[in-house]
Amino acid sequence: MNAAHFQCSLALLAGLGLAGCAAVGPDYAPPATEVPAGWNRLDAVTGTVARDQAPGDLSQWWQGLNDPLLSELVDEALRSSPDLRSAQARLREARARRTVAASARFPGVTASAGASRSESSEQVGNGDTRNYFSAGFDASWEADVFGGVRRSIEAAEADLESSRANLQASRVSLAAEVASSYIEVRAQQILLEIARVNLETQSETLQLTDWRAQAGLVSTQDVEQARSNREQTRAQIPALETSLAQAEHTLDNLLGRVPGTLHARLATAVELPVIPAQIAVGIPADTLRQRPDVRVAERTLAAETARVGVAEAARYPAFNLSGSIGLEALTFGALGDSGAATSSLFAGITAPVFDAGRLRAQVEIQDAVRERAQVAYEQAVLVALQDVENALVELARNLERGEALSNAVDAARSAAELARQRYSAGLIDFQSVLDSERSVLVLEESYARNRTNGVQALIRLYKALGGGWSPQTETRPADKDAP
Repeated sequence: MNAAHFQCSLALLAGLGLAGCAAVGPDYAPPATEVPAGWNRLDAVTGTVARDQAPGDLSQWWQGLNDPLLSELVDEALRSSPDLRSAQARLREARARRTVAASARFPGVTASAGASRSESSEQVGNGDTRNYFSAGFDASWEADVFGGVRRSIEAAEADLESSRANLQASRVSLAAEVASSYIEVRAQQILLEIARVNLETQSETLQLTDWRAQAGLVSTQDVEQARSNREQTRAQIPALETSLAQAEHTLDNLLGRVPGTLHARLATAVELPVIPAQIAVGIPADTLRQRPDVRVAERTLAAETARVGVAEAARYPAFNLSGSIGLEALTFGALGDSGAATSSLFAGITAPVFDAGRLRAQVEIQDAVRERAQVAYEQAVLVALQDVENALVELARNLERGEALSNAVDAARSAAELARQRYSAGLIDFQSVLDSERSVLVLEESYARNRTNGVQALIRLYKALGGGWSPQTETRPADKDAP
């Protein structure tokens, strides 16, 4: 080995030794988060829904609503939803970006081959023809002395984990949205049935007033009031049918289907699901571990922290090694001769000298981005805790209101029936009948909407708890990392 090659080899060894130095920039540590020991509003559920502080399996919480069609629709959505496919594509992108970042640790090697033929001028040269053949490999490598590559790999790995958690968050949201849209479909069907039943009752009342008017027992004013009352109820039906169709179309969209696909499967109206007697809410720490959106925020903070090191490493010198080996000859057959071999090795160093503060500003910019990510993580924790507390209160108060409304509906129906009987006997005026029938319609609608809100509150509680995925089932074969 000649002196030049020996010196270059020493430079290579020195670069490898320096590459073992600690990476610049801050080392990431998960932020300490103060989490309450229990839910402040859990006592509000006492007496209405039995509470369970033990963490339960929420991966398929919709099955607890005991509605086979709902379970089928959620499972279908988790297989074919456009939103979920988009999140899976983002995960694939993040995995590829991690591979790109990791590739910077290794030398880049390229192969080349060439052939040329030239003929000199008889005025300048001898008019000779000259051939030239070459083949070889070129390699280059930058030693990761200050850890810029290692920090970029850390950032890419955190981005990958963030994308995986985002896929989990998409599943949580999708399951809740499908269930919520399904409940809205059932709610509109119930409201539509209430309007039709009341329309039939009011038609009977109109017929009764018409008979009494023909008999001269009441004025035609009663007939027109009864007709007005019936037509007001009839006018609600088209609006309810529109809302029902829109709710079905929303469900179609969530499953990635064209509008109207699910109409036949949803045509048979069924009762709303019954709220379970026991709900496994766990403790706040369980929720923060279960919530994928909190994990997304935490992994984003880790990635932005690593990128501070990437920006910091750009301020330090860079050590480069490059070399080549190959063959050169004037004839193709001579490429195999021992004298055709060529080689070169080069070691170099580059360092920023003056950039008017640009690199330092880049570090400050990235540190500000990191600080924003930390604030976003803290906010995600607070929002997660708030979501559960709100859902607990909403569910408890809704159930209390539902009990009162149920009693009010029973009383209103009895009062309306009694009013019709007394009016038929001529004991009261028709205004009392109108008031009682309107009261029945209003209270039945309120009771139906309250029942809907109760199930929706339960869905929001399951979503707030991070239900809809589990560590064992959150990745399908296509989502798993390549070895």
